[in-house]
Amino acid sequence: MQYSYMRNCSNNRAATFSPPVVTIPIVDLSKPDAQALIVKACEDFGFFKVINHGVPMDAISLLEEEATKFFSLPLSDKEKVGLANPFGYGNKRLGYNGDIGWIEYLLLKTNSQHSNTLTLPSDQNLEQFRCALNEYMQAMRKMACEVLELMAEGLKIEERNVLSKLVMDEQSDSAFRVNHYPACPEITMASNGGGGGDENKNKNKNDTTNMVGFGEHTDPQIISLLRSNNTSGLQIYVGDGNWIPVPPDHSSFFVNVGDSLQVMTNGRFKSVRHRVIVDNGCKSRLSMIYFVGPPLSEKIAPLPSLMLGKESLYKEFTWFEYKNAAYATRLATNRLIPYEKIAAS
Repeated sequence: MQYSYMRNCSNNRAATFSPPVVTIPIVDLSKPDAQALIVKACEDFGFFKVINHGVPMDAISLLEEEATKFFSLPLSDKEKVGLANPFGYGNKRLGYNGDIGWIEYLLLKTNSQHSNTLTLPSDQNLEQFRCALNEYMQAMRKMACEVLELMAEGLKIEERNVLSKLVMDEQSDSAFRVNHYPACPEITMASNGGGGGDENKNKNKNDTTNMVGFGEHTDPQIISLLRSNNTSGLQIYVGDGNWIPVPPDHSSFFVNVGDSLQVMTNGRFKSVRHRVIVDNGCKSRLSMIYFVGPPLSEKIAPLPSLMLGKESLYKEFTWFEYKNAAYATRLATNRLIPYEKIAAS
């Protein structure tokens, strides 16, 4: 199946460009070729779509319904969960370095020590939301392990759980985010507010006028599992100034390769740069992302089983070090540059 580039529709302006047609990989987790397809997708895009994932649609629909209810509450009620620091409720401000977006969100801890004590108030109206979150995140953890184990098999790594054990570790520093992009009444340029130090480097030469929902960035973790309601907006960067829209599919999931996995595969897999653009007049967009992070003390370096005499392209660091460094920068910054080894001349 091919997903061609879809123009950004704003004020009924017609697009006058012909960007490349790109096929977004689709991986059926129930098929025997899933391992090979995952590896190929991670090498080519750092991004793929997952079907037959085993997550019950009832759990998906319930969380979407409860999240919609939460974001429809008055601002004062939403802020009672605690303002994002970094966990909690946030509105427009993304991090601490000046990035903003047309967005409100909840960021929650997900490891086993916190899975039953999410930082939501014990208000009776939110109890069903709390239960829906717990059920959904358990399903996410299970799917993350399956994807990572298939990935290890595809890489011909003998230790099948070399990656998935980081998710199952009780100290796993994973996180869960629910993003709400309200219907947008105003339009600004996509290059304003939400980019970072490198924001003009990948500015889409094909862009018309858009509102930034979430500025361009890569995820620092190992992988991210995401889905959204049937509203467009997610785009991935494929080089040469081209951003490719990802058609929404509320029944499937998308997997992003994160910076940590790029390092663990010694650059064989590429972390995908992505963003969310909100079009004028479109309905609100709701997305849910499970970020798979290792324990804070975990050393991030190329996996020995993948090296076979090769030299590492990256300096070793702990997840704690990289996480702190990553969140101290603007969204669009290439956060891995300080950790790249300089080849001898």
